[in-house]
Amino acid sequence: MPIRSIRLIRVPCFRCTVDNSEPTLAQRIDDLAADFQSLDKRERLELLLEFANRLPPLPESYSAQKETHRVHECMTPVFLFVELPEGRVQIHAEVAEEAPTVKGFVSLLAETFRGSPPAEVLQVRPDLLHRLGLIEALGMQRMRGLNAVFNRIRGEVARQVGAN
Repeated sequence: MPIRSIRLIRVPCFRCTVDNSEPTLAQRIDDLAADFQSLDKRERLELLLEFANRLPPLPESYSAQKETHRVHECMTPVFLFVELPEGRVQIHAEVAEEAPTVKGFVSLLAETFRGSPPAEVLQVRPDLLHRLGLIEALGMQRMRGLNAVFNRIRGEVARQVGAN
């Protein structure tokens, strides 16, 4: 039986800085973009599916408020809860199971933004989807919804920072 070569896709692991401090959000996004750009289209989709599998379930305490947190610009039912406990970004979300790429992108954002200062989230460039190579992998129609998710997160962070 011939031995097959299998290319393993690794889930991005964010680097440590020289002084062993936590990397900034910009550094984490640079690492993530480099990881995604090193993959072909099919592998990028597979990596998104890995992220989708890691999205934790929405805490029960948010269930009654779901409809007021829906991202209506996205065709897929996406419910986002953005909070700033102790001045750090925390995102809880629920995404329909039948949309694993959307769920993967939401999970990617939730993981990447988790614990970041609001100012860093607000500085994330709007070309994130392009930097990750997802436009080529998913197409423009889906990009509108994913951009809406990204913009909702940034908008909620801005709103909450302004309210404090």
